Amino acid sequence: MRILGVDPGLRVTGYGVVDVAGDRIRLLEAGVISPSPSAPLEERLNDLFREISAVIAATAPAVMVVEDLYTTYRNPTTAVLMGHARGVICLAAGASGVGVRHLGHSMVKRAMVGSGAARKEQVKRMVMQQLSLTVRPEPDDVSDALALALAFSNIDRAERRFAGLGVLARR
Repeated sequence: MRILGVDPGLRVTGYGVVDVAGDRIRLLEAGVISPSPSAPLEERLNDLFREISAVIAATAPAVMVVEDLYTTYRNPTTAVLMGHARGVICLAAGASGVGVRHLGHSMVKRAMVGSGAARKEQVKRMVMQQLSLTVRPEPDDVSDALALALAFSNIDRAERRFAGLGVLARR
């Protein structure tokens, strides 16, 4: 199963695609989408839509995993702009027939490290370990997107194992 993780933003959107086959996970593609910060909002959103659509077309993911918005922001404008970016990313997935799942950052940390209070550096190390990388994915947006994809994979595999045992898994 191919999983596309997306860390949304209007300045920088990180993405990472992993291929999961049984217990084997490999990195297919990762990068950033950076619309021009001086362009009008509608142009930046169009650029984001066009570029994430191209990633979807090139990699054919089975599912896209997008980070949930935090419930509290010191700057409400940031939350609104993040909402715009998330909407465009979800639209691109929907237009391509790709299902979207949403994970909060604490769930990603729990699925990757075992603690919702894990530090960003710990999550990065787990991304490197699970993908057998020798260098850290940079910038943080790429690492965060890969963590989203890997966390979803970890959760999905655990739920499948529990279902096979007749045990109900809870999120």
